[in-house]
Amino acid sequence: MISFEELRTAMNTLGRAGRPFVWGTDYECKNCFILDNPFDTDDILWEVNGTGNAPEKIGPNPTLTITKMLDYSTYKAMFDTLQSGLMCGDSFLANLTAATEVEISGSLHDVFTHSRAPFKLLIPDRFVCFSPEPFVRIKDGFISTFPMKGTIDATLPDAEQRLMDDYKEQCEHHTIVDLMRNDLNMIAEDVTVPRLRYPEHIATTSHDIIQTSSEVRGKLPEGKQSDFGDIILPLLPAGSITGAPKPSTVSLIARSEIVPRGWYTGVFGYFDGEVMQSAVMIRCIQRREDGRLCFHSGGGVTVNSVCRDEYEEILTKVYLTK
Repeated sequence: MISFEELRTAMNTLGRAGRPFVWGTDYECKNCFILDNPFDTDDILWEVNGTGNAPEKIGPNPTLTITKMLDYSTYKAMFDTLQSGLMCGDSFLANLTAATEVEISGSLHDVFTHSRAPFKLLIPDRFVCFSPEPFVRIKDGFISTFPMKGTIDATLPDAEQRLMDDYKEQCEHHTIVDLMRNDLNMIAEDVTVPRLRYPEHIATTSHDIIQTSSEVRGKLPEGKQSDFGDIILPLLPAGSITGAPKPSTVSLIARSEIVPRGWYTGVFGYFDGEVMQSAVMIRCIQRREDGRLCFHSGGGVTVNSVCRDEYEEILTKVYLTK
């Protein structure tokens, strides 16, 4: 592991040299890593849109069992603290997360090899990520980000249309899109939204879900298009897993959540020498110091949110992909 400043310097250096690398940081940007020979290591396994150092699948698909569900009263206490901040104007939208204790058949390695997700990362015996959410992509001098906000059970009648028509989900999504537009304006020019609120279907081992995403895009300044550390790291933590306005919302989240996020909602990425792709680690199983496993999940909360609905949403997101 390296420091955040060491990560920034290394990303800039390798980017300017056009050398492939893989990098990552946890939510608080305290634990960071970089692999400058990303295909020649098995200490950290990774896969980005089908490319990576992942081994072949071995053994049966793992299964997941919830062993200790976060009780509703504990979640409500966090929710109430967050709502107090929202009512005071500290935030317009805040992402509240929690940890659910789980057991899996097999290992974290098995989860990594069998998960179907565009972005996967494994630090052996510490955590595994199998995320559907891209963060930023940098290609041909342009930077694009793809915030994902809004979820519904795909098995519900007319699920996709219900999600697209839901006023609360619309408000949450537009807030995050505005936040990401502001973030990209710090480092890019001519920021636009080519795609707004398009649905994406995700298959899980329990039931399928539908989430909505958008694309926000801007042009990077000449001469700075490969300074990946200076471009990407100022955008952290990601807006889709914090809220708006970001600084005060991050502080509100810290007052509300009772379990550190760790690697969950951190970011990792892969530069292949031409294109930088990165992801927000929104599906993550972590091993605690006592050996138990926790599956972190969360959702956006506004002043109009209903506590019971938000509680059910975080449990919906505890799954393995199939």
